[in-house]
Amino acid sequence: MTEEQVETVQVGAEQSGDRLDRMLASGLPALSRTRLKALILDGAVTAGGRTILDPGYRVKSGELLQVHVPPPEPAEPEGENIPLSILYEDDELIVIDKPAGLVVHPAAGHQTGTLVNALIAHCGASLSGIGGVMRPGIVHRLDKDTSGVMVVAKTDRAHKALSEQFADHGRTGPLERAYLAFAWGVPERPRGTIEAPIDRHPHSRDKMAVRGSGREAITHWDVREKYAGADGKPVASLIECRLETGRTHQIRVHLAHIGHPILGDETYATGFKTKAARLPLPAQDALEGLGRQALHAYLLAFQHPQSGKIEQFRSELPIPLARLRNSLSGR
Repeated sequence: MTEEQVETVQVGAEQSGDRLDRMLASGLPALSRTRLKALILDGAVTAGGRTILDPGYRVKSGELLQVHVPPPEPAEPEGENIPLSILYEDDELIVIDKPAGLVVHPAAGHQTGTLVNALIAHCGASLSGIGGVMRPGIVHRLDKDTSGVMVVAKTDRAHKALSEQFADHGRTGPLERAYLAFAWGVPERPRGTIEAPIDRHPHSRDKMAVRGSGREAITHWDVREKYAGADGKPVASLIECRLETGRTHQIRVHLAHIGHPILGDETYATGFKTKAARLPLPAQDALEGLGRQALHAYLLAFQHPQSGKIEQFRSELPIPLARLRNSLSGR
């Protein structure tokens, strides 16, 4: 959308008395209610030719409503030609396989070279604008050094629908998020659930911690593979984790909390560095060459905001993690 568009909606008899912003949201699903409220307050909505500035205005049967939608403003971050591994793309959304080392969103210390910069350049005019700004809609994130599947909205409609699914975390809807984590040690049970609230670490602001003051955090885990060390005793395991909440560093914090932090995690597995000597030599080399936490978002499923179809995407282990897995397995 490169110029102003005018959307027209006529009030039906059954809609008489509804709030203006709610009625428009039902008639114009491509625009979120928040976006419509902002347009009303900006004087961009008329009813029967009269400008209406109150989102709570009660519409009348037969009224002709017009919404003047300006072109989206340029995004503040600039587009950058950064290669992307695209698993799927249409007019509403894009699914990418994020590599380790790529920051998702510009922030202090990372103003350029992010996924958002890459998406602005890649999507270009196909971004219809989130909240009136020509930018991709980030509905979930992966840590800089975590690889795997991500979905990003390109329209207000997709942003709203996907945000609702991620807020629900698959409790009542179709959303699925699954990760593979290479962890120190082997849990005594084959599967379990960690329910432990997560908050900022009291002394280190760049870390999270299990604390009673934190927000609810639930991780379901399942041991997929067990690995023996050079001495033949269990030393590590491959654990599948599924999230029921979406806290910062959730899997990393939770696995460390139960005594099985992730291999290569410089933040939450600092007391386990000496255990590397117990790994088979090929695995020691693979871990040293990894240079990050051994965590990969391998599965993502959601309901498409336009078609209603359940879409599922998988990402194979990237080469450094596949090498680690093979060396731990003795392959």
